[in-house]
Amino acid sequence: MANSTERHQNGQETDYASKDYFDLMVKYWRAANYISVGQLYLQDNPLLKRPLTKADVKFHPIGHWGTIAGQNFIYTHLNRIIKKYHLNMFYVEGSGHGGQVMVSNSYLDGSYTTIYPNITQDEAGLQRLFKRFSYPGGVASHADAKTPGSIHEGGELGYSLSHGVGAIFDNPDVIAAVEIGDGEAETGPLAASWFSNVFINPVKDGAVLPILNLNGFKIANPTILSRKSDEELTKYFEGMGWEPAFVEGDDAEKLTPVMAKAMDSAVEKIHMIQKNAREGSADDAKRPVWPIIIFRAPKGWTGPKEWDGKPIEGSFRAHQIPIPVDSEHMTHADALVSWLKSYKAEELFDENGTLKPEIRATTPTGNARMAANPITNGG
Repeated sequence: MANSTERHQNGQETDYASKDYFDLMVKYWRAANYISVGQLYLQDNPLLKRPLTKADVKFHPIGHWGTIAGQNFIYTHLNRIIKKYHLNMFYVEGSGHGGQVMVSNSYLDGSYTTIYPNITQDEAGLQRLFKRFSYPGGVASHADAKTPGSIHEGGELGYSLSHGVGAIFDNPDVIAAVEIGDGEAETGPLAASWFSNVFINPVKDGAVLPILNLNGFKIANPTILSRKSDEELTKYFEGMGWEPAFVEGDDAEKLTPVMAKAMDSAVEKIHMIQKNAREGSADDAKRPVWPIIIFRAPKGWTGPKEWDGKPIEGSFRAHQIPIPVDSEHMTHADALVSWLKSYKAEELFDENGTLKPEIRATTPTGNARMAANPITNGG
């Protein structure tokens, strides 16, 4: 692994493998999860500074939860490697309608506010962000064209890897981080697109980093690839020219150094492949074996464990709206409040509702932010 410490112009150092840095990453992840849940349910009272009322909750929450925390975890780690390795990277959200991921993370790094100035970095901005999600006159419940950083519409399953590969052709310095849901992985177009690696030229093209997000379930059933062992998946992907690394768990603090190591290894392998191909002879520019990360975490991670005696987290029931709370059904509003408070927003946002600066510092800046990457925001 490369040196994990970076010295900045001001003389300070950042150790991207330190416990302190990992702790800040987990806090960032909790913030992304908090505002992802808030977008589903709330239209007011975004930081729960007063008791929740009917007027605070949406009439009919619409959206998806099951894949959100896993994707936010992936996004958090991509931010880290962008900063550590100074990458030109963007994100493709392959899972279905998990639009909060793109909105939440672009809001936290400030790029959403740049494009939509009325969505300010404070409590009032959070309230507007929450209300507009999947709401009349607002934004879609999936990553559509109006979402910063999106070149791929999340509900159109099957094309994420193809879109990522297409975007890196003739862009030698770009890496497309492509998250692929295990439901999407069962579609014909996605299953065929694993073979796209044979067209990637390490001399003149960029690279894709597929991240297979195996949370175990799609909308109503277990998924095929999640039923396979790591050994079976290794043979499967090696046969198609990929080198898999596995990351699995449900404890973010324990999982963060494991994912960080896998991400570092993947980036360093990509850079080594490109260096060898670009600095060697024409005979050295052979088709390489590219890395892929296979990530196993529960569907509905960090959400309600069960409802009405049936499991939610780790089951297909986490796919959409996991608990039935809306402005007409407030009987169980305490369960929603408990869920939201589990993220401890008071540790993440200041009194004004602004993400604390030390947490914000874990995100890239300028065009290095995935949601601000010029490739993803055309025009």
